[in-house]
Formats: sequence, structure tokens, C-alpha cells
Amino acid sequence: MKKLNRNIFLLFMLLILSAVLVACNFGGEQTTTKPNEEQTNTDTENNTEDPVTNETTEPKEINLVIASEPPSLHPQLATDTTSGAILNNTFEGLTTVIDGEVVMSAAKDVKISDDLLTYTFTLRDAKWTNGDPVTAEDFEYAWKWALTAENTSEYASMLYPIKGAKAFHEGTGSEADLGINVIDAKTIEVTLENPTPYFLELTAFKTYYPIHKATAEANPEWYTEAGEGYVSNGPFKLSDWQHSASITLEKNENYWDTENVALDKVNISMVELESTMATMFDAGEIDFLGSPYGSIGLDVIDRYKQEGILTIADYSGLYMYKFNTTDPLISNVNLRKALTLAINREGLITNITKGEQKPGVSMVPSGVTGFEEDRGYFKDNDVEGAKAALEQAMKELGIASPSDIKLNLSYNTSEAHATIAQYIQENWRTTLGIDVTLDNSEWQVYLDKLSNLDYQIGRLGWIADYNDAYTFLEMYDSATNGNNDTGWENAEYTALLQKSNTEMDPEARLDLLKQAEAIFMAEYPIAPIYYYTNLSVKKDYVKGSIEPDGLGNIYLKNVDIEK
Repeated sequence: MKKLNRNIFLLFMLLILSAVLVACNFGGEQTTTKPNEEQTNTDTENNTEDPVTNETTEPKEINLVIASEPPSLHPQLATDTTSGAILNNTFEGLTTVIDGEVVMSAAKDVKISDDLLTYTFTLRDAKWTNGDPVTAEDFEYAWKWALTAENTSEYASMLYPIKGAKAFHEGTGSEADLGINVIDAKTIEVTLENPTPYFLELTAFKTYYPIHKATAEANPEWYTEAGEGYVSNGPFKLSDWQHSASITLEKNENYWDTENVALDKVNISMVELESTMATMFDAGEIDFLGSPYGSIGLDVIDRYKQEGILTIADYSGLYMYKFNTTDPLISNVNLRKALTLAINREGLITNITKGEQKPGVSMVPSGVTGFEEDRGYFKDNDVEGAKAALEQAMKELGIASPSDIKLNLSYNTSEAHATIAQYIQENWRTTLGIDVTLDNSEWQVYLDKLSNLDYQIGRLGWIADYNDAYTFLEMYDSATNGNNDTGWENAEYTALLQKSNTEMDPEARLDLLKQAEAIFMAEYPIAPIYYYTNLSVKKDYVKGSIEPDGLGNIYLKNVDIEK
């Protein structure tokens, strides 16, 4: 009897304990949480269920940085790599260049006439982020918008290969004469002024991206905020934009090839200092670091090399100092020559940048086809030549002593740019005896200073938009070119560039471009510093093509996360 009562008691206690365990959800499958608890909503919305295993999977996200607020997220207004890093993933042109090869993108096919003047593109069945179909009229609208002078598109000249484009942009031609013809909703015909061998590379560039016409006409400021009003056609959509803080991209479910886009979300923080970027990478807060998504600080290059994680890739670009040739002092060509020759580029690369760059001794980098050899414009660190040029400059300027020359060197805020500027400042002080003051400003403010010629000497980089020397030479075809920033122009130089555009023989065209470069280099509107390499590091779980191509582009469509 005692034994029976004891068993009933134990059974009773077990039932009570079970009820307590269920109430506390120990071992239960259903999770209960407080109302309005944010974590519950986040887990429910972001986890997806595999239809095969019935297991939930984490969304694939990548964490990146950019150095500043993008100056413009309008494809026809953007001129910089920071803006381009976003636009290249939210928009898509008729073509894309992958590993140096042109592939069809928004267009599924192109037919080229025998005289190489007419390109007929057939669009694929693609949609904008708002669900509307991408049409030929959207491309036409974007290109004509860029060519309309009052819209001040600094890259309008990228469209000049199109028949009548230059004349229309400069106000000497009509819109009716433009070689842009919409055949139907899915067909656009483009007629060129002259055969342009790199035209299909141009159609991959952001200035050639389409714009959703209805959105742009309804709201001229459509590109200034994220959300439903920012209508794009690329693999990702701009879902959030905390100005001067962060940008979030999400997979575009309406993208024609969305099933081949692995990433669900791209989180991009805006971080100004390279040291902070490195700290974030080391702590696992970002997954990749390298232009255009941040940059490797000079102080961590050696450590990343030792750790075996640093990738150094070829990069068709030039780091340079531009000269404001309208400034009373800098207008003197011999002073510009002296400053250019006095820079010790090898010493800068060996001791400061450490990224296996090559000394820049010409405007067109040696990686560009046909420009591989040294054209002999000047020697690196030519101290005697620099002193002779300075002496001649002082005579012409009526200056008695180098100490009377006071110059200002400007650059956008960056630890690396500051260190490089300090090194060159010391070159000029010890070699020439010239006193140079340094000043820096935030990226957008800095770009405005260059555009307004509100500087004397200014740092800038130029990355090839396509694999042809013309991409470096064209920006100086006139002082009014939106990318010139020096005030320099030369009629003979411009004539050679124009002639190169009508020259059918490739070798003869190459010779014309080299003649133009020789004129440019003789007048020193810029001081080439070095030819870029692209340095980057990534986490092991970042897969696919995350390293930038030779033009500095990263297409996140081709990136995956495998944790």
C-alpha cells in the first residue's frame, strides 16, 4: 500500500513538472516571445525554408564599406568610383564587360552593319524594380537626357560616338539628327558618326544605363533617396540610404536573371579612415576590403602580405596631380615641369604605397593596349632637370628665390592621400626649395573645388572606362570638358583626337593618339605619379568574382557567401 501510494505521488509530481517544462518552452518547438519584440520579426522574415529539407537557411549577406557619401546615384550624373560601385549593381546596360569580354546584359542580341556604323540591339524581357518592362524608350530617354546641356552631365562626351550627339550637346545640332532610333519597345537602333571599335564596351558604362522614363518625369529628384521611388533595372535594388552613414542593397526579385544572384542583401557602411576599415575587416565586421569598396591602409599592407591574404591585381588607372593652368603661378609650364620631374616615384612606391605600382611617366598607363612601351617623356626623379626647369620658371615669373613660391596641394580626405602628399611635399622642399601647404576636404566638396578650378595642385585618380587610350586622352579635348579640371586645352591636340575618330586603320589611329599624348605631356597639365594596382583582402567564405576587374568594377551579381 505504501508502495502504491508512493508511485501515485511520483506520477503526480511528474505530471506537474511536465506542465512546468511545457509552459517554459523547454523542449517545445514553438517559440513564444513578448509582443513587439524585434528579434522575433527579424528571424521570421529573414530565414527561408529549403523546400527539400524543410530546414530554415540564413539569408546571404555581405558587409562592405565605401569611403564617403556617393556624390550622385544618377547614372548620367555620376563620374566617380564610389557612385559607380552602387550604380554598377543597381543598374544594367545593354552590355557588361566581364574579364575583358563583352557579354549581353539588358540586350539579348546585337546586329552590326557591314560598315560598322549601325548597331541594332534587341532587348530581353526584363523589368524595372517597380515591375514595369524595360523598354527601348527608357534607353533613348536616358541618353538624350545626358546630352541635354542644361542637365550638366559631365560624362555626356561618352555618348559622342553616336551620330549627332556632340553637335546636339554643344547646341549646334538638333535632337532630330541624333542617331538614336526606337524601332519598337524591344528594339533600339544606334547609328555612329564613325566606326568605334570599343562601342560595345561603352554601352556597358554607367552613362549608357537606362532610366525609367515615367519615374524621372514624375520626380526629377528620384535618384536622391532609396525606396520604391528609386527605380532601377539591375540585380539589386536600393532599399535603404542613410545619408553619410550607410547604404543597403537587396536582391531585385524582378531582375531577369535573379535566380543566378546568390546574395540576398548588401550592407555598405560609409567609413572615411583606412585605419578604421582595417580594424573592421580584422574584427570580421566587413567581408571584403579593396577599391571601390574601401581601400587597404598603407600601414597594414605588409601585415596582410605576411598573412598571405593580400591580393594585388592589375588595374588600368593613373594616380596623378592635376595642375590648375589658369592659376597665375601654375600657368607657367616650366614650373609645372619642375614639380613633375622632382617627384621620386620609385621611392614613393618602395617606402610608402608598397603595392607594386609602377612609376607614372605618361598620361596613358602602360597596361593600355598599344601603349606598353615607355614613350620617353621624362625620367623619374630627374633632380637636375627639375632644377633647370625651376630656374627658367623663376626668370619667366620674375621670382628671385624658390622660397618666394608658395603653393597649395589639395586632396580628398584620406590617410593614404595625406601620406603620399606629405612625401611629395618633402620632395619639392628638399629638391626645389619650394614651400607647399597641404589641405584636404570631403569628397564631394573636393570634386566641386576641382570642377570650379578652386585649387592650384590637386590629387586625382583616373580609371579606364574601356580598354583604349582614348579614355585617358578624351577628357582634355577642351577646357570645358566636364572631366578636364585643369583649364588646359590645345587646338592641335584636339584636332588629332578628332582625326583619330575617323581613322579606319588601327595602326594609323594609334599613331595619332600617341602624337596627341606627346603634345599633352610637353605642356604638363598633370604630373603622373604612378600606375595603379588594386589591393584587396577578403574572408575565406566570400566566393565568386569579388576581386575587381582591370577597370576596377565589381559585379556583386557574381559573388556568393558560403559560411
